[in-house]
Amino acid sequence: MDFRSLDDTVLMAQIARGDASALGELYDRYGRLVYSLALHIVGDHAAAEEITQDVFTRVWQNASRYDAQRAQVNTWISRIARNRSIDVLRRRQARVHHTSIEWGEVAPDAMVADDNPEEETLARLRQQRVQQAIQTLPEAQRQPLALAYFEGLSHREIAERLDQPLGTVKTRIRLALQRLRAILSEENSV
Repeated sequence: MDFRSLDDTVLMAQIARGDASALGELYDRYGRLVYSLALHIVGDHAAAEEITQDVFTRVWQNASRYDAQRAQVNTWISRIARNRSIDVLRRRQARVHHTSIEWGEVAPDAMVADDNPEEETLARLRQQRVQQAIQTLPEAQRQPLALAYFEGLSHREIAERLDQPLGTVKTRIRLALQRLRAILSEENSV
């Protein structure tokens, strides 16, 4: 059967009967749309690919529940993709919230020399500037930086904890450090 000539509703009926070729055709039609939507929401290629696979698995499993009176097929699939993407974001945020660090509470005396009041004051001012600079970082850079420098996690451990690709974690930490250097050197030149 040539599925390319069938409309989406007929394809859904075929999928509901267990026709994997019909699902393949539906994937060919809407796979890119689902991937693009997921990528736009989660901002992560690997997660967008997983979401795309999950969406079409759900289409396969729930094809018999599709109601053409309630929504067009592309709308129904887009809704599934949107919901799955939001679920992924919520899981990430819950995980990150669980591991977040209050920057003001991190190593308050780490840069302070006890024996010299002048040095102590300067160290506290430096610490305050660093903390303020860290707060200006985007959350996506601040989180992996905190996990690396204040929890001592490796890049691989951070990637696992944040459910992000290793390369993304490394890039975000590098960008965070570059931005901190720029902010702090700008303040020092003023």
